[in-house]
Amino acid sequence: MSFPRKLILLGATGSIGKSSLRVIRKHPDKLKLIGISAYQKADELASIAREFGVQKVHLHQPPASPPALPSGSKLSTGAHALTELAGWDESDVVLVAVVGAAGLAPTLAALEAGKDVVLANKESLVVGGELVMETARRTGARILPADSEHNAVFQCLQGQPEQALDSLALTASGGPFRDWPIEDLNKATPEQAMRHPNWDMGPKITVDSATMANKGLELIEAKWLFDLPPEKLHVLIHPPSIVHAIVRFSDGCSFAQMSPPCMTFALQNALLFPERFSGVEQGLDLSSAMELSFSPPDLDRYPCLSLARHSLEQGGCAPLVYNAANEMAVDAFLSNRIGFGKISRMIEITLNHFDYRSVHALEDLLALDQEARSLTEQAISQVA
Repeated sequence: MSFPRKLILLGATGSIGKSSLRVIRKHPDKLKLIGISAYQKADELASIAREFGVQKVHLHQPPASPPALPSGSKLSTGAHALTELAGWDESDVVLVAVVGAAGLAPTLAALEAGKDVVLANKESLVVGGELVMETARRTGARILPADSEHNAVFQCLQGQPEQALDSLALTASGGPFRDWPIEDLNKATPEQAMRHPNWDMGPKITVDSATMANKGLELIEAKWLFDLPPEKLHVLIHPPSIVHAIVRFSDGCSFAQMSPPCMTFALQNALLFPERFSGVEQGLDLSSAMELSFSPPDLDRYPCLSLARHSLEQGGCAPLVYNAANEMAVDAFLSNRIGFGKISRMIEITLNHFDYRSVHALEDLLALDQEARSLTEQAISQVA
C-alpha cells in the first residue's frame, strides 16, 4: 500500500489513541488522519480534529454543546454511526482502539469494507474471533495486530514458513502486585492497582494487568491470530517488559522481539507495515545491562489467568462470557463496589452458571454478551 495512508482512528482520546497520534505526528507524510472517534471527551476530540484537519468526527454520547470543530468537519453520534465511520470507503486503514466488546461491530464493519484493520482491541477476537477471521478471509482484508505482544509475534513470523510455527509465549510484567503476599491482595485498592510498574495505560487495562486477565484475553486473541491450539500458547513473567513475545519454531529455534515498554513501537510497525522508518522513541541501549529473566506465572496469585485458559480450552462462547464478566467485575472494583479479590470470583460464578450455546451472527454474539453481563451484575449485587 502506498503512502500517504488515509487513517481512521477509533478511540482517539484513550492511551492507545494518544500513542497513535504521536506516530502520526512523526510521519505526517505517510499517515493522513481523516476520521476519529471517542466515547465522550468532546473538547479533546475537537482539539485533535483541529490539529489534523479531520473530516469526520464521532462521539458515542451526544455532547452537551457543539464542539469547536474545524471548518468542513462533520460530527456524528451513536453506535450505528460508529460502524458507518469504520466502513467509510475513503479510508485505507482503520485503527480500532475502542475499549471492550464495543470494538467488535466497528472491526467487522471495517473488514467487511475490505479495509486493513490495525487491531488494538483484543476483545473483538475474544468475543467474535470466528466471525472476525472469517470476514477477513472472505474480503481479503488484513488484520495487523497492534498489541505489543501480538505485534511482537507478528514481527517474528515475517519471512518464516507458515508451517514452521510451533508455539509462542507472551510476556507479562506481573503487574503492581507481583511481589505482594497473596493474602494481602484482597486489600488492594483501585489506586494501588493503577500503579503499573512499566506501562502507562487506561484504567480498565491497567487493572487487567494487575489480575493478568489481560494476558488471558491475549492468549485467546493469539489463538485466532496465529491459529494455534491452547497447549501451544504460553505466558511468561518478565518484569522489565523488554521482550514482548518469544516464538518457537519446529526446529527448536526461538525468536524474540525486544523494545522499550512503549506502545509507539508496535503501533508504528502495524500502521506502516511492511516499511520501517525512524521511530517516535529511542530503541534499546544495547550497550547497557539488561535483565532478561523469565518465570512461569503463579496461578494462585493470578486466578483470572487460569479462568481465561479454562475458557480458551472450552471454546465456543466461553471466551465471550469470560470477557463480559471481567469487564463488569473490573468496573465494579474501580467504583469500589467489590474488592480486588472478588474480580476473579465474579468471573468464575458467571462462567459456572451461564447457559452455553453456539452462536455465530453478530446480533446473537452481542445478545449473549448482554446476557453474561446481567448474570455478572447479579453476582456483584449479592456481594456488594
